[in-house]
Parts: sequence; C-alpha cells; structure tokens
Amino acid sequence: MRTYDKFYINGQWVEPIGKGTSDVINPATGEISARVPYGNAEDVDAAVSAAKNAFPSWSQTSAAERAEFLRKLAAEGEKRNADLTQTIIDELGMPIKNAAVFQVDPLAIICESFANKAKHMEEQKEVGNSVVVSEPIGVCSMINPWNYPIWQMIGKVAPAIAAGCTMVVKAASQTPSHLFIFAEMCDAVGLPPGVFNMVHGSGREIGAALSSHPDIDMVTFTGSTAAGVQVSKAAAPDVKRVCLELGGKSPFIITEEADLDAAMEFGINDVMVNTGQTCNALTRMIVHESRYDEAVDLAKSKAEALVVGDPTDPDVFVGPMSSAGQKKSVLEYIDQAISDGARLVTGGTDMPAGLTTGNYVAPTVFADVTNDMAIAQEEVFGPVLVMIRYSDIDQAVEIANDTPYGLASAVWAGDKDKATAIARRIRAGQCAINGAEPNHEAPFGGYKESGNGREFGVEGLHEYCELKAMQY
Repeated sequence: MRTYDKFYINGQWVEPIGKGTSDVINPATGEISARVPYGNAEDVDAAVSAAKNAFPSWSQTSAAERAEFLRKLAAEGEKRNADLTQTIIDELGMPIKNAAVFQVDPLAIICESFANKAKHMEEQKEVGNSVVVSEPIGVCSMINPWNYPIWQMIGKVAPAIAAGCTMVVKAASQTPSHLFIFAEMCDAVGLPPGVFNMVHGSGREIGAALSSHPDIDMVTFTGSTAAGVQVSKAAAPDVKRVCLELGGKSPFIITEEADLDAAMEFGINDVMVNTGQTCNALTRMIVHESRYDEAVDLAKSKAEALVVGDPTDPDVFVGPMSSAGQKKSVLEYIDQAISDGARLVTGGTDMPAGLTTGNYVAPTVFADVTNDMAIAQEEVFGPVLVMIRYSDIDQAVEIANDTPYGLASAVWAGDKDKATAIARRIRAGQCAINGAEPNHEAPFGGYKESGNGREFGVEGLHEYCELKAMQY
C-alpha cells in the first residue's frame, strides 16, 4: 500500500494544515491501495501564496529555459513509467494491456510537445502601429478527473509551464497517487519553488477553494458538466478565465457503403476501453437502416469477445468500474433503458461470467434505441453502447446533433471526402474520420455543454496566455 502524508508546496514537502486522510480503494479487489492526506482551504491558501510569489520571476524566464524543464520532465516520466502505470491499475482498474499506452505514455509525449511550443511565447506580431505579444496569464488552479488522470493533468501542467504560469494542482479522490509521483518528478528536475504546487482533498472544499480563490487568475477543470457549472459560478465574481472539458455523448455515423466490420471493431473498442469511462467515447452508434441488423450482430459478437476481469491479467481488455458508486449508476442506466423499450443485445446488469467480486459491468449493447431515451441523451460513463438507425444522411446528422453535448464524434464512410463532408456538419470539437488515431498536436475540447476552451496543440498553449498590444 502506498502512503503519502505531505503536500508539495513551494518546492518542499510540507505537513498538511488539514488533518484528515483518505483511503484509495482498488476497484477490482476492494482492498486499500493507497492512503493520502486530505487537506483544507488553508492548504490551498498556502499553495496559492507560493504560486503567486513565484510568478514574477518564473514568468520572466526564457522560453528555452522552460522548454528544458519540460524535456527533463519527459525524461523523468520515462523513468517513472512503471510506477505511474501501477497507480492506474491499482486505483482506476484499467487493465495492464492498455494502462501504459492510454494513460502514462502520453506524459512524455505531451511534455515534449509543449517544450517545442514554448518559443511561441516570444513571438510578436505587427498590426499597423501596434506590436502584439503573448504573456502568461498568471496563477492557475487545475482540478483533474479520475478517468484519465495523468493525461488530463499533464495536458494542463505542460502548457502552463511552457507559457510561464505557476500553478496549484488537485487530483481526483479516486486516483491521487500519480500526482504525488509527479511532484517527486518536479522536485527531481529542479523546477523552481512555487511553480508547481499540489494539494489534495474533497472537491467540496478544496475544489471550491481553488475555483474561488481571489489570487487565482485561471481555473481549468475536467469533469462532469454539472460540476463544471459550479466551478464557473465560483470563479465568476473575480472574472477568472475558466477552461472546461466536460461531458459527452458522442455520435458515430456509419454510412451505407462503409467497411462495416472495420467500423464496428473501431467503435466497440472505443466505447469499451477504460470500461467506458471516457468523456469522448463514441457511445451513440448511428447506422444506416440497410446495414443495421448486420451491425447489431457484429456489435454483439465483438463485445462478447472482449475479455473482462483482473486488470493485472495481460489478456483482459475490460476492467472494473472505478468505484462501487460508479457501477451502481451504470446499472441504473441499463435498467432504465430496458424500461424505456431499448433492446438489450448483450451484457446487462448481471456480473460478467466468472466474476463474483469487484465493481464489474459487462460490456453492454442496446439496439432499437431512439434518441429521446435517457440512455441516448445522458452520459452513462460505463461500457454501454447504444445503436440507432437512420434512413438518410440528413437524418443521421440531425440525430448526431440532437444532444446537449458536443465533445467528439466519428464518421466512417466509403471514402475520406464523403466522411469529411458529413463531419463538417456535426457540432462537435473533434471528429475521427474512418478510424483515425488521436492526435496530441490537435486542439481538444467541446461545443455546447461539453465545455469551453481547448487543450493540446498551440491552441492549448494560448489558453494560458494574455495578449498585449503596444502602440508606437
């Protein structure tokens, strides 16, 4: 069991002012995997003070110096890859088959990406008699989720370092250990005191303090839409910048002439990886009526072929839900879908075959779903796919856009041009064309209730900048 008892503030490991602790539960076994300190608002005050005091000097460092720190963190991340991967297996329950590739390896990639982008902070643009420059926004608070904790954390921290910002970071209660390891990494590379600070505690107290603190200039949050609204309200009195990456109910349009087997393989894996606990998962599969029955049969066979079980088993693809509470929520959605008239194709509320303990939900597929059902409108955040039929592309696009969310989407068509034409009509921040891989150099973020602002790419750097125009 990992045990941590200090926070990292102002370049030092310090005793928390708050006196509580929290046990982190392994969702596969129910055993305690870590014990971490639970701080309070006074710990936030101390961390914000350190970040505020460090900002004047850190913001004046050269882009090359900040880039070098990011490259050192990338190298340190490679050294700690096994440790970080183990935290994902133990605390999130993501199988070893995917934990490093999806969760940990991006740390070094993203650090290198923003090391290359730091130079943009020293560019200037002449506009008539003005020179426009970028400056770091200031002290940032970062509130991270439990489902992709390392990927989301470094997607905030790396651009902030590249821009010259200082920060206070909080992890989710379910998956905190990676942040303590990352603080050790920052210490190992000699990141100046006060640039990176971490605290831990309940979202109700620590999250609220990080959202409302008067010395915070920007809040960046990843989580549910409901929680994002609360963050925005807390930040509003001081007119802080708020960057939100929130919920999703992403559509996947498959056309009549598409390679159906390849599209179904892509779609099933996308939904079921990380046990469906992915904000941009393609959970609404919209299939042409002429191929619908065939698609349902393929979805059933491919979902049932996935191995569910112990996340330490290299053959397992689907692990447990992150918590008992999350499992309960997903099972309630499955029951409601059945009551609403959706046809259960595979999965359901019974424990997967061969398992008697742990927070497991079987890979579940529903057919005969209409877009007005709760299972098609609300973010389930579990291994649940809904399949909806359409008669023409106009109807498919209408169904795709008939959602309060707009985080991601996908199209699989007979050729790239046709798929792209459909993608341009979908109101979402990203679209995967014919099974395309994710790209850390492209901006990531959503329309509508999926949030505001962008992470990754040059656009992700710009979120941490203010623009200044100097007239001559």
